Amino acid sequence: MFAFIARQPILDREKDVFAYELIFRDGKGGAYPELAPEKAKFIAQHFHPLGLDDISGDKKSFIHFNPETLISRFPTSLNPESVIVQLNDPMTPSEGLLNACSHIKTLGFKIAIDDPLMMSVKHEIFPLIDIVKVDVTKTKYDLIERTIPPFLEANISVVAEQVNTHEDFDSCRSLGFDLFQGYFFSQPEARIQRHLPASKMNLVDLMGESSQHDFSIGRINQIIERDAALSFLLLKFINNPTVNKRYKITSLKHALTYMGEVEIKKFIALLSLANLSDDKPLELIHMSLVRAKFFDLLSQQRGMHTDPPVGFLIGLFSLLDALLDQDMPDVLKQLPLTDEVNDALLGKSNEFNSYLALTRAFEGALWMNIIQQSKVLNIDQKQLHALYNQAIQWGNGVRATISAYFPKPIMKKPTL
Repeated sequence: MFAFIARQPILDREKDVFAYELIFRDGKGGAYPELAPEKAKFIAQHFHPLGLDDISGDKKSFIHFNPETLISRFPTSLNPESVIVQLNDPMTPSEGLLNACSHIKTLGFKIAIDDPLMMSVKHEIFPLIDIVKVDVTKTKYDLIERTIPPFLEANISVVAEQVNTHEDFDSCRSLGFDLFQGYFFSQPEARIQRHLPASKMNLVDLMGESSQHDFSIGRINQIIERDAALSFLLLKFINNPTVNKRYKITSLKHALTYMGEVEIKKFIALLSLANLSDDKPLELIHMSLVRAKFFDLLSQQRGMHTDPPVGFLIGLFSLLDALLDQDMPDVLKQLPLTDEVNDALLGKSNEFNSYLALTRAFEGALWMNIIQQSKVLNIDQKQLHALYNQAIQWGNGVRATISAYFPKPIMKKPTL
């Protein structure tokens, strides 16, 4: 179980998540941490720790191990079907490390090498590796183009790291990379001034209703009745065991009785966002979900009002520009949101600016920024980790419900 951790998505050529790289605050250089039993027990009791399944869901986990851990203290309780062992800078491996890697391979684990220089195929560790990761900001494209074919010919998958723009993604894909690590997908692809299509106006109306102080169940029913699929999906979301473990909800009125107005507003907003863009990576929706829950938990921790659930809505809508490929001001002109939500999404709220800075610190494993924002918000930094872990777990549960309604990639994903 782990409490102080960040994760970064690794996407395939179709922009579907293949794995997450896990970065541990307690481990040297972000590596797998080795905690004393007393400390591990204390963390488990106080800071909402997560197991690997909670962190990565049904995706694989890239975990960096220090050489001494691999040689003498490798945790054999890890599942080789879901964990990929990552080595950083293995240019001069010792005999002990080579032997350890050979043993780990016999256990069924795949080995990834994080090597910005793209090692020679003659390197002694080459026969043991399954994946090579390349920081494309530190390696020239002409060098990559010359050296990548031997890896592909040897059935070694190649991950492009630091892919931060859509142009980077297109270039790396054309070079032959299989997998891509970076937040390029959370950027607008091409900022276009356009109106939302008429087919999406029901969703726009629902988004507006979710942000209002007054709640009209008749108005919500009227909007949802225009589209039978929306009604079905709303009930599907509300019956997600992550949120509602006690009752089988059969109608919106039924949901209001058992869950309350605030929770219904959250799920109406979530339903709208999940269906607003048909051609974006599911991970972009997933990031929005985690942000929504984290902002909501932070708002509660800070003693802010929660009806309407402003923190939840701001986190959920914080990536609307990327979802709709428009600048945020142009998006908000088309949505009937409250001034409080609009101002926060435009960066005019110091409170929510801190929330966003904190979220980006977790997404990027920027530990010092987390410490800084903990002082700004007057929340213990370890407590912030606990809140973010809750948000990850919640987001995973909701994503499992949403994912069935997203189109599947046509191209075959790496199986590794």
